[in-house]
Amino acid sequence: MINRSAENETDRRIFLKSAGVAGLGVVGGAALTGTGIAPALAAGPSDGAILNFALNLEYLEAEFYSHAALGHGLDGALTSGKGRHGGVVGGRKVNFSSPKIAKIAREIAHDEVAHVKFLRSALGGAKVARPQIDLKHSFTAAAQAAGLIGKSETFDPYANENNFLLAAFIFEDVGVTAYKGAAPLIDNKTYLEAAAGILAVEAYHAGVVRTSLYDKDLGAAANKISKARDSLDGHSNDDQGVVKKGMWANLVPADKNSIAYSRTPDRVLNVVYLNPKRVDKGGFYPRGVNGSIAVSGGSK
Repeated sequence: MINRSAENETDRRIFLKSAGVAGLGVVGGAALTGTGIAPALAAGPSDGAILNFALNLEYLEAEFYSHAALGHGLDGALTSGKGRHGGVVGGRKVNFSSPKIAKIAREIAHDEVAHVKFLRSALGGAKVARPQIDLKHSFTAAAQAAGLIGKSETFDPYANENNFLLAAFIFEDVGVTAYKGAAPLIDNKTYLEAAAGILAVEAYHAGVVRTSLYDKDLGAAANKISKARDSLDGHSNDDQGVVKKGMWANLVPADKNSIAYSRTPDRVLNVVYLNPKRVDKGGFYPRGVNGSIAVSGGSK
């Protein structure tokens, strides 16, 4: 469990020392192997790798919302770490037409920045750097794929609050399914509790965005985005729009048991890379994400 809960040997030693069981680090590997536990644990990604995967997503959301609500991105001190450090293309403050949506954007922005800070703190020296993020061309590609605009048109998520809400919808449902899909892979109960807490907040965000889209009669456009997302992550149905049958509200996307959908990390990457194939970069991450979980799933 300790081996799976840290990214590398240095972090394992720090964890063991802080837990007061430094001696276990010398014999732990052999002891676990003797019990037959170590091979099973080694089969999946470490808890650190999963949290770093989540950190990549939080970097994207924090940059998107911070630019929209506050007019600037993350402080440079919150972007360092392992892997290739990247800049951010696009992003600016939205001229909101309603104080309500402006306040919603500001609250979500502060939440997403807090998530970045929390995950970076939890990961310590194992945290990955912010990868290169595209907040400009990626949205046009997504909008074209969804049929919101024509092939020769561009989509600016910061042009007005309607565009902002549609762009936010691209992220929020994906974030909810990503945390739910990653939860079964986390062994450390402390990390699992934290991930569950972030999942709940992302679900609140998604509900607010979906409700705002419904109130503004943007359900048809949101449904197109939902279909486009679902076309990227395999044959399973993991997505729902904001309206059903053109009239009924569908503010809570869930299966027949009213349980939220899940996406495995590789399927999440299919969506954010805007590519249904097995690739390691594209879309919102032109050079890919940092960390050991970086390749999308590909069609099945």
